[in-house]
Amino acid sequence: MSLDIVILAAGQGTRMRSALPKVLHPVAGKSMLGHVIETARALQPESIQVVIGHGAEQVRERLAGDDLSFVIQAEQLGTGHAVAQALPNLSAERVLILYGDVPLIEAETLQRLLQKVGSEQLALLTVELDDPSGYGRIVRDERGEVQAIVEHKDASAEQRTIREGNTGILAVPGSRIGEWLGRLSNSNAQGEYYLTDVIAMAVADGLRVATEQPQDAMEVQGANDRIQLAELERHYQRRAACRLMAHGVTLRDPARFDLRGEVSVGRDVLIDVNVILEGSVVIEDGVSIGPNCVIKDSTLRKGAIVKANSHLEGAELGEGADCGPFARLRPGSVLGTKAHVGNFVELKNATLGDGAKAGHLSYLGDAEIGARTNIGAGTITCNYDGANKFKTVMGEDVFIGSNSSLVAPLSLGDGATTGAGSTITDDVPAHTLALGRGRQRNIEGWQRPTKAAASRKP
Repeated sequence: MSLDIVILAAGQGTRMRSALPKVLHPVAGKSMLGHVIETARALQPESIQVVIGHGAEQVRERLAGDDLSFVIQAEQLGTGHAVAQALPNLSAERVLILYGDVPLIEAETLQRLLQKVGSEQLALLTVELDDPSGYGRIVRDERGEVQAIVEHKDASAEQRTIREGNTGILAVPGSRIGEWLGRLSNSNAQGEYYLTDVIAMAVADGLRVATEQPQDAMEVQGANDRIQLAELERHYQRRAACRLMAHGVTLRDPARFDLRGEVSVGRDVLIDVNVILEGSVVIEDGVSIGPNCVIKDSTLRKGAIVKANSHLEGAELGEGADCGPFARLRPGSVLGTKAHVGNFVELKNATLGDGAKAGHLSYLGDAEIGARTNIGAGTITCNYDGANKFKTVMGEDVFIGSNSSLVAPLSLGDGATTGAGSTITDDVPAHTLALGRGRQRNIEGWQRPTKAAASRKP
């Protein structure tokens, strides 16, 4: 059966106390609405209608996509009114209503819900709560059939004892939704058009209301303030940590790990505390990541080691390669098999061949470095003249003396050597020593300056 999805995302979120629209606040590095849209896409609907209001232009700019239609709700007159704004665009056999501030809802939960929708039956996602305060209550008859939803503010004392709450997530037959929305009234404590009133209408029209529940109540938790946002963040991270551990990853402390993107992992991976994975990360078998590392959009091949306090972005570590501690690998950095980058070394758009080493205190930018080449401490590639970038190419088995400045464009042949403290401006042939430093002079009899005696006060 065909499916249209409506995501309600027009609310202001005043309790966030923010200029940013509520649905754009992030969980795990992605906006709450972005999470919901991603889940909606997984259901392969005919259309995704996003109802926006407060901060509409910001929302549209951040999340625009060819498969999304944005609908404006100029006045926030309730959930029923919000869905009605998207009504002209709905033509599928089923319509699913989601919420832009409920980011942890799982596609599997929604698929179970959608399986219960038919021409004579709609489906409602409910949740059992120890404290359902604030939730609409699910009112059932003596046979256990759903009869209506009563909002908390409109509920009687007896109805408030009901522990089954309404999540707001609803799937209905597309052929009936227009009629029901047209019959909504705002005669209630809020003066709004409640989508929940559709339930009683459907029952009155002879339809059955089937229910489904999430396996985890946090799936349907929304965020109205930053406290709830932090709760969602921690729950997301705990869930991500459990999934990684189930795939063979050892996390030293699952409570001190953050995933802000997608990660593919092999077996026997070790991740120490306070590691952040962002974007798209690939981690192969036997990789070890030390504490306090940030790894973004990078690939770590089998047996690679990232030592403490290193920052990788757009980098690739070959098999058995290692970097850190305190290494920074910027976009375009590639380490070959068993290559080594040590502490306080920065790479940018640079390739180190198999077994090449840059042990400490160096900057290597726009460089191609051959196998087994050794870069001495304090070496820099001078790759930028203030307007343009230039490349440094080193062959295999090159030895760069400490504190060398390599002024690009520059080429050093296989086995070339530079003396420590040299500034190299010309190409160096293979198996040649290059010296580019001032000649040393020793001055005999030189007297060190002495401190002037303090003048005495009269």
